[in-house]
Amino acid sequence: MTSLTEFVSYLSRETKWHGDHNENDSRLILNAGDLSMVFENGNLRYISLKNHEIIRMIYSAVRDKEWLTVCPVISDEEFELQPESFRIKFKAHYLSGEINFLALYSIIGNSDNSLIFSFEGEALADFEKNRIGFCLLHPIEGNKGENCKIIHSNNEEENLFFPLLISPHQPFNDIKSMRWKKSGTICAIDFFGDVFETEDQRNWTDASFKTYCTPLERPFPVKIHTGEKIYQKIVLKVESGEQSETHDSGQISISINRAKVLPVPMIGIGQSTRLQPLTAGEIKIFHKLRFDHYRVDLYLFNNDWRNKGDLAFNEALLLDYKIELAIFLDDDYRNQIRLFIKWLTGKKVDPAIILLYHKRDVSLTDFYLEEIALLLYEAISGVKIGLGTNANFAQLNRNRPKSGYSDYICYSIHPQEHASDDSTLVENLQSQRYTVESAMEFSHSRKIWVSPVNIQRRFNANTTNYEPSNDGVNFPSQADSRLMSLFGACWTAGSLKYLFEGGIKGVTLLETVGERGIIQGDFNSRWPNEFQSFKGMIFPVYFVLKFILGNKSFGTIESISSHPLNVDSMVISVANHLKMILVNYTREFQSVIINGCQGEFSTKRLSEETYNYAVTDAGWLENSETKTVRLSEPLLLEPFSVTFIEG
Repeated sequence: MTSLTEFVSYLSRETKWHGDHNENDSRLILNAGDLSMVFENGNLRYISLKNHEIIRMIYSAVRDKEWLTVCPVISDEEFELQPESFRIKFKAHYLSGEINFLALYSIIGNSDNSLIFSFEGEALADFEKNRIGFCLLHPIEGNKGENCKIIHSNNEEENLFFPLLISPHQPFNDIKSMRWKKSGTICAIDFFGDVFETEDQRNWTDASFKTYCTPLERPFPVKIHTGEKIYQKIVLKVESGEQSETHDSGQISISINRAKVLPVPMIGIGQSTRLQPLTAGEIKIFHKLRFDHYRVDLYLFNNDWRNKGDLAFNEALLLDYKIELAIFLDDDYRNQIRLFIKWLTGKKVDPAIILLYHKRDVSLTDFYLEEIALLLYEAISGVKIGLGTNANFAQLNRNRPKSGYSDYICYSIHPQEHASDDSTLVENLQSQRYTVESAMEFSHSRKIWVSPVNIQRRFNANTTNYEPSNDGVNFPSQADSRLMSLFGACWTAGSLKYLFEGGIKGVTLLETVGERGIIQGDFNSRWPNEFQSFKGMIFPVYFVLKFILGNKSFGTIESISSHPLNVDSMVISVANHLKMILVNYTREFQSVIINGCQGEFSTKRLSEETYNYAVTDAGWLENSETKTVRLSEPLLLEPFSVTFIEG
């Protein structure tokens, strides 16, 4: 490619929608009696009775000794499909590192509203595993707080409840069978081949309770030997009971709850992991985005932390942002905090907040914290301290800070702890709000600070508590090409919606420039095969943030979508002035009506049609064509589009 224009015209539809993350869109709609479901990539999703979702997903997982999920290669699919029943067979080969496992799957859907999902697998090499077998996801809505009867392996029965707030530990153990009722529907599941238990996946912002095989109390990893075979089966039976059928017209509606208004929180951005500092041109672009703070991670146990800190402070000064300092200590914390305070004294940029982390432990002990916090409070006038974890909400929930020597409790968010497909990323958005609501229950009036929010996982919290440096050669596991796509903009808008509506005080997300940033910046992609951006490219997520950051005096208003996995919205308002971001998460056109909004509104649409213009012009939001619409009339949304509404 010889010019920017030629490069943009080269970008394919998949690049616009998903970066280079090409998903298999071969979804198959199945019926088993009155049950309907989707078969996709060897999994069953959205198992529903009369449009009431019963099971979010049934799938099988192979996870290695570091809890990394091995994606299978599926082959030899066979289908026998009838109007009210089906039979499916396929092979799945799990091959990654030392893992080499081949499984034959069978799925039978019967006309009596029952399913039988089974597999028989064989190890083709010696390897260590943490889990092999079935997982079943129960949707949160309609289940949280509700009764569930558990039949244990000794056949004893126990009446328990799906947790209302996020449970730090497994709510159900030693499961042989489950019986529960949902909206008049009687559901029964029997498990064969292993002992199962249930965890609250909202700890990792998954919107589900997961019932999985092999209790965690058993030692892991486990050695699997060549030729060893594993067999499992799940049997689901659903009885209609008194449940009434709901009719889905296909018309999506958005309702706005004007009775609940919360302040827009402080919004920050992370320092880039790119090697080069911000250029003058990049800083000029970021001057148009009024972020509240600028996060930098300082590993005080390394000798070069001052160099990174000095660069971050210089950039924050040029950007005119306050700075968020995430400092990491080890057991030499007394000496490290003393040197840190000495270095910080006299800096020209005030820290918005200091987040305290330990290099090894998922959270600082209260003993460490009290000593460190007192030193910081004494040395730095007006300093705010955040305590919690650099990892997931799970690590905070299981290690709840008791000390009063902090102003905030903090944790990070990413949607890909367990799965990486688009559907899962969208499903998990609502759970970001669940984490905020649960954190407030044990925060003891401290405010909630979420930092950072990333579309990809930054590190494996099962093995460390901070992000390892990249070698600069291999494409970093922390990057995801969907960030530069329309889907990345949609996901970020959804993330901010649920965090804002949950009532957080502050949030930091993504980075400034590069493959983990909101613009590519003044350097080409370091990994052009994996991340097909170009020098100067403005990622669509930039415009989502620009639309919000220009209205910090507004309040957040709760909005509710009738089909949030297809279309959702975030709303901010002041007096009678309303601004809305409307996102379509799907590959299809969607029709939507906004309830309760009268009169004419101006709209701008970021879509496949306007993508090429937007990614080359940081001023696209101001310069693009405006259309006038009435929200009481249906709006037709293009696939993976972001619609900006104001009026």
